[in-house]
Amino acid sequence: MTVAATKENWAVVMEAIEEFLDSINCPLKAKFQILTASEEIYVNIASYAYVGKTGEADIELGFDEAAGVVSISFTDSGVPYNPLEKEDADTTLSAEERKIGGLGILMVKKSMDDIKYEYSGGKNHLQLIKKCC
Repeated sequence: MTVAATKENWAVVMEAIEEFLDSINCPLKAKFQILTASEEIYVNIASYAYVGKTGEADIELGFDEAAGVVSISFTDSGVPYNPLEKEDADTTLSAEERKIGGLGILMVKKSMDDIKYEYSGGKNHLQLIKKCC
């Protein structure tokens, strides 16, 4: 699916992902983790990828039935950005001491089984991978 990368379109993307996960009988805990991680990635694209303009986000849903693995791929033509290179938030610090940002991507890293990123063809490609079944 391709949508205008706006925060408002998260509802459309979420519905599609949720229907897909329901169709493969993804357990509730994994479904929640996938939806939460997907929201973090999608909202970051909508908020930061196109600096002052609206671009598109491509979302591809996949399921390897033999392995029981779900993949959600996000592609955008925005500013090159690899969130995996961002330093993890220091959760040992108090909220007042901690730098703003970084908690969302840390949560994504901890809840997914694998995350892959590459920048090619003028596009950011990020894939979330989660064992679901």
